Amino acid sequence: MACAFLGTAMHAQALDLLQAYRDAQAYDSQFASARATREASLEKSVQGRAGLLPQVGINGGVSRIEGHSSQPADISYTSNTLQLQLQQPLYRPSNLAIYEQSKLQVAASETQYEQARADLTLRVAQAYFDVLTSQDALVFIRAQKVAITEQLESAKRNFEVGTATITDTHEAQARFDLAAAQEIAALNDLEVKRNLLAQITGKLPGELTGLRSDVRLSPPEPPQIRQWVESAEAGNFAVIAQAFIAESAKLDIERSRSGHKPTLDAVASYGQNKGLAFAPQLTITTASIGVQLNLPVYSGGSTSSLIRQAMSSEEKARADLETARRNAAQAARTAFLGVQNGLSQVKALEAAETSSKSALESNLLGYQVGVRINIDVLNAQQQLYSTRRDLAKARYETLVNGLRLKAAVGTLGEADLAELDSLLDIR
Repeated sequence: MACAFLGTAMHAQALDLLQAYRDAQAYDSQFASARATREASLEKSVQGRAGLLPQVGINGGVSRIEGHSSQPADISYTSNTLQLQLQQPLYRPSNLAIYEQSKLQVAASETQYEQARADLTLRVAQAYFDVLTSQDALVFIRAQKVAITEQLESAKRNFEVGTATITDTHEAQARFDLAAAQEIAALNDLEVKRNLLAQITGKLPGELTGLRSDVRLSPPEPPQIRQWVESAEAGNFAVIAQAFIAESAKLDIERSRSGHKPTLDAVASYGQNKGLAFAPQLTITTASIGVQLNLPVYSGGSTSSLIRQAMSSEEKARADLETARRNAAQAARTAFLGVQNGLSQVKALEAAETSSKSALESNLLGYQVGVRINIDVLNAQQQLYSTRRDLAKARYETLVNGLRLKAAVGTLGEADLAELDSLLDIR
């Protein structure tokens, strides 16, 4: 019933990993927020450059003057003014610092956008492999349930002919009931995982197949953890973005110090004034050009305070940069070890699968000839399917850790998802 309800709410679609990522780019709200933030930040350089360009303005006004005097004639006239003004900064160190800061802010925003893209890649891959993990777990539980059913029927037949005790039937029935309960839980977990993927991509996935049977997972290249750590400390998106922020904070000190420096502007104006008290019909045209110097003397201590504040902010930015480097290095170490340990675990579980399969065959044969009891067969079956489930999960986790390793060094992209798609048997 749950599956039918979800099917009416959102059409189930089969999709591969790369298509899921492309759907997420168009649907995911977190990535949409990062994209909008980037587009807004692109305007900062335009705004910063504006402080170095000419400022042009037009002022105009109309006034009606009604006056009275001690003379016989009253004073009544209309005054019209129109003036064009131009100001070109010649020396404004604060404006120059603002412009340089704006370029750094745009660069930081671009890097943060790439970080959001890498995060989206990881979220899609994690959600996708979570679906596969849950799906495989359900497949193995159902296969185990079928095997237990066969063993239950065998135990019943043997009890009827007197070659087995009722205990064998009860044991098989208990295992069957447990497998049925596990199947219900696995179905629920699968639907939850599918909806989590749909929350990112906007599409409820259909049935997905896991890795190809002949797949072989590759170790990290280069194989030395030190090289990955060094690459992460230099190329991680968070590190690069924080480096831009630290440089911007350094320029903020210079901008604050410019509050003690003079400013020099070129100014020009052109205007007309018609309507004067002594000559209401007279039009006066004026034009001027020159330079304007402004020398700050005392601002109540605000400039010195701003300098101290900027210096503290710059110190914080440097500390945040060091934190970003350490976090990137730790992320690279964790992911690298995750891949290495995952490969070792996969190898061990592959051997365990072979051994468990042989053990099950031996127990089945022993049960048929009477040297093994029913519980031995049931335990061997459970061991085999548990091993297969753990093997599939270990493979998926190893692949995700490989993506995390590439994200830590700032190289994760669509090509990596396309490479993983080639390992999956997508239907």
